[in-house]
Amino acid sequence: MTTTERYEKLYPEFEQAGQGHVFRYWEELTEPEQKQLLERVSGMDLDELAALVQVHVRGNGDAKKNFDKLEPAPYIALPQGEEDTKRWEEATRVGSEAIRAGRVAAFTVAGGQGTRLGYDGPKGTFPVTPITGKSLFQVFAEKIARTAERFDTRIHWFLLTSEINNDATMAAFKDNNYFGLKKDEIHFIVQGLVPAVDVNGKILMEDRSTPAMTPDGHGGSLRALVRSGATGHMKELGIDCISYFQVDNPLIPCIDPAFIGFHLLGKSECSSKMVPKAYALEKVGHFCVQNGKTVVIEYSDLPEHLQEQTLEDGSLRFVAGSVAIHVFDRAFIERLGDAETSSTLPFHRANKKIPFVDEQGNRVEPDSPNGVKFEMFVFDALPLARNPVIIEGARGENFSPVKNAEGVDSPKTCKQDQLRMFARWMKKAGTDVACDESGLPGVEFEISPRFAADLDDFVVQWRKREPKPGIEDGVVLENS
Repeated sequence: MTTTERYEKLYPEFEQAGQGHVFRYWEELTEPEQKQLLERVSGMDLDELAALVQVHVRGNGDAKKNFDKLEPAPYIALPQGEEDTKRWEEATRVGSEAIRAGRVAAFTVAGGQGTRLGYDGPKGTFPVTPITGKSLFQVFAEKIARTAERFDTRIHWFLLTSEINNDATMAAFKDNNYFGLKKDEIHFIVQGLVPAVDVNGKILMEDRSTPAMTPDGHGGSLRALVRSGATGHMKELGIDCISYFQVDNPLIPCIDPAFIGFHLLGKSECSSKMVPKAYALEKVGHFCVQNGKTVVIEYSDLPEHLQEQTLEDGSLRFVAGSVAIHVFDRAFIERLGDAETSSTLPFHRANKKIPFVDEQGNRVEPDSPNGVKFEMFVFDALPLARNPVIIEGARGENFSPVKNAEGVDSPKTCKQDQLRMFARWMKKAGTDVACDESGLPGVEFEISPRFAADLDDFVVQWRKREPKPGIEDGVVLENS
């Protein structure tokens, strides 16, 4: 089909949808620019966009929630006594069997750049470990490799990239020999895009031949798995459990046997980990129950008096913080990704400053929000899932993200949290390391994920290591 024929087919569809202005400069465009415009708009779902505009621009789809009957969500706490310990051991056994059988895959949302860190490149290539400076991708790859070795299995790793970082991400894996993993066990998926619109619901144009497109949110990762054919490939491989985590958190146990086990024992379609909030107004979502459904309420939505509410013992009532660690049933994701079902994730409105070209073709850089982007949140899967399960995770073993160049959730705080974790592991295995009152050791050392993927693994590996090295500045525990 020629460029003109494609235009003559598409233009009436956009005109009928009230979006014919995207072709406003058609006659002024060069042929390559015309082809670029056609490429950009040919995959747009105009029916979906019309529905989003109707609900979130013209309607009141993001109205304030009523929190009168909101309750904290129940969760499975970390073991405190013998019965608890037996329950966690059983979950670990069940999860270990599933991993060993090849039923579990890792899934990382990695579409972001390191801009907020002052870093030019995909966030997953940012160096994070205390001594060797391994990247986030390398840390995850080594944890996955060690887990596969430990359970004598193959673990496939699916990564969601974005248009802005896909090529650089794939190049980083190739240049680093796939961080020691097999190439055919790594699968890249590009995140979906949704048109951004102005306050009247009209598609904004980034330039004369480019509509403004924005990522569909971390919730869009689930339908990307379906649309890319990844879930079909998983089914062929016998994978029915998907361990979901985001790229900025190097402490994450990529494949957690106990978490997988609780998910399977609970016959859950979507399970989540909580960590107790560090303080009342910490910027994390809150696991709650509303109208009989498990939900996550964002910190920006939950009134401060509820975030600060305490129980009789002084502990926080809404203590369960959401840190984007989940396990999904593959069939559930397939249902969410099917546009024909009623179980699709909802979109949310976000008001943004979006550069655009005006009717005269002039580039405008707005100084206040002028447009609307639509995004999905992955935690919105919880109220749609059968038998959702929430378990507690120890913050120091599960969560220390790298988000900001300085201050909270920065490379410095993440490095310190890794060192604290390494010191705890050493102590648990019977080797004491001098630490300050916060648990930070007086020496800087590193435990490679290829040596041990988690605490239980480390205890076994350390006790087998002979002779044992002294723990001093610069020591790195690798495979012998």
